[in-house]
Amino acid sequence: LLQPAVSVGNVGQLAVDLVISTLDMTKVGYFYTDCLVPMVGNNPYATAEENSTELSINAEVYSLPSKKLVVLQIRSPFIKNKYRPFCEALLSWVKGSRCARVVVLSSSHAYQRDDEQLLGTPLRYLLTPDLEKAVGSLMQELNWKEMEKVAAYPGISDTDKVLHIPGGGITKLLFTESCSKGIQMAVLLKFCSEGDNIPDAFVLVNYLNEWLQLVKSEVNSSSQWKIPSSWRLLFGNGLPPALF
Repeated sequence: LLQPAVSVGNVGQLAVDLVISTLDMTKVGYFYTDCLVPMVGNNPYATAEENSTELSINAEVYSLPSKKLVVLQIRSPFIKNKYRPFCEALLSWVKGSRCARVVVLSSSHAYQRDDEQLLGTPLRYLLTPDLEKAVGSLMQELNWKEMEKVAAYPGISDTDKVLHIPGGGITKLLFTESCSKGIQMAVLLKFCSEGDNIPDAFVLVNYLNEWLQLVKSEVNSSSQWKIPSSWRLLFGNGLPPALF
């Protein structure tokens, strides 16, 4: 299962858009919940006038059996105090559906990094203990950087370290709950700032592709992803013509 966190810059959601559009995934259902702000809109992945009027809602499920991949796309923010009920419902669904693994695409405020996090790549990953046993060595081969823990009391004590993902929305809660429930979950995230987050989405989805090899890697890594038709309406001229 691949899903975004509703986090800074909506980077995870944009990256998931690229996956669904590029792989031409089939919508197979909805994730009904009262934890998200209600919304409805036209088909964000329309390819012709005939399917442009299909309706989409705030949480939908897409499938690609050939790659054993299911995607949950979330399109609206959480209602206040609804993080935990959503987390419980989602993880219950994951277990009931017997998903082998969960990958969460997320982001975190770049301006709140500590000194260690300022070094090297802006990309990080997290693995639950159960998934660490299975793919931990592969992450080392890819030379990926694990998300650093930061001082719980900066400036007072550096000995107590905690996981801190500012701007990450539900990311930390999903991860910690998956650790305690024995669910194999990976979090892939990018440090970023609010603004034009299209480049961040490409970086994050390419990071995902390094591991899962969803599409064949090309020299121009942006051209291997198909831009959803909805991006033209959302971003207007913010996208270079070559990306269409």
